[in-house]
Amino acid sequence: MIRTLLTLLFALAANTMAAQSHESFHFENGDLLFQDLDCGPLCDAIEAVTEGVDGREFSHVGLVYLREDSVFVIEASGADVHLTPMGQFLARSRDSMGRPKVVVGRVKKKYQRLREAAGAFAVAQAGTPYDAAFLYDNGKYYCSELVYDAFKQANGGSPFFRLSPMTFRDPSTGRTFTAWEQYYVALQMPVPEGQPGCNPGGLSRSPRIRIVHRFY
Repeated sequence: MIRTLLTLLFALAANTMAAQSHESFHFENGDLLFQDLDCGPLCDAIEAVTEGVDGREFSHVGLVYLREDSVFVIEASGADVHLTPMGQFLARSRDSMGRPKVVVGRVKKKYQRLREAAGAFAVAQAGTPYDAAFLYDNGKYYCSELVYDAFKQANGGSPFFRLSPMTFRDPSTGRTFTAWEQYYVALQMPVPEGQPGCNPGGLSRSPRIRIVHRFY
C-alpha cells in the first residue's frame, strides 16, 4: 500500500515537473515541430521507412510562426498550407500520459539568420494546395516539402536540408505497403518510388539542427 502510494506520488510529481517545463519553454520563429500523428496505416508506413531523432517515429512537421502575442504553426496538412494555433497543434496527438507527441528542433547557431526568412516564406504559401501525390516541385506542398523549400529560399536558393529517393516499401519485406498501393490507385497514378523527396524523420536527424525540447 505504501509502495503504491509512493509510486503515485512520484508519478504526480514527475508530471507536474514536466508540465512546468513545457510551460516555461519559449518557442522561436522557425522552430521545427516534429509530430507523431496517429492517422492510421499511412502514418505508420511513413514512420516505418525513416527513423527519427532518438529513434522516435514522426509522420508530420510544421514551423513555428510568432505573431504579436500568439504562437502558430504554419503547416501543410488537410486541404492546404495554413496557420494552426499552437494549442490546437499540440492537442491533436498525445501519448498515454497525455503529453503531446512533439519534439522541437531549432537550426544551429550559425544558421539562425535563416529562421525569420524561412518562416516568412512558409507563411506566404498559405492557401497553397496540399500535395497529396508527394511529388516535389509540382506547385503543391506536403508537410516536409514546405519546410525544405522554406529553408532553401531563406538560404539564397541553395538547399539547406537534403532530398533523398523516397520509398514506400516495407523495409522488412521490400514490398510496397498495401496502404500506399491503395492510396495511389485511388489517385490513379503509380507509386512514386525513388522520386526525390523528404520526410519528417529524415529532417529531424539533420546535422544542421539541434533538438531543444521534447514534450514526451
